[in-house]
Amino acid sequence: MPIFIIETTFRLPVYRRRRYEADTLAQACRLAIADDNWSQQKEDVDGSGDTYVTGIWPEHTDPYDVPTLAIPSEFDESVQRKADHFDVLLARATGETIDGIGIDGWLAIVPNGGDPYA
Repeated sequence: MPIFIIETTFRLPVYRRRRYEADTLAQACRLAIADDNWSQQKEDVDGSGDTYVTGIWPEHTDPYDVPTLAIPSEFDESVQRKADHFDVLLARATGETIDGIGIDGWLAIVPNGGDPYA
């Protein structure tokens, strides 16, 4: 039975609360975004995302020395899965046809069934 090295990840929100003196709310937001001082950061463990697969390698390889094996889409991060399926959902919602999947993995949505490469 094969053995695989599986790398999994989850998003851990990190936040801080600081006071910023500014003339407008937008200016205060810009100051907060530009602020590089995270010395008082806190981790929001309760708000962390779901675990997803970020890399797969055969047992006898060093991860990152070779490209990762293809990760089945069901194990991608949910936001990525939604983005990957957006073309399909859009085509169904608008009645356009889907010609096929290109080399780069993108679906070609073709109005009225025309040539996607024309």
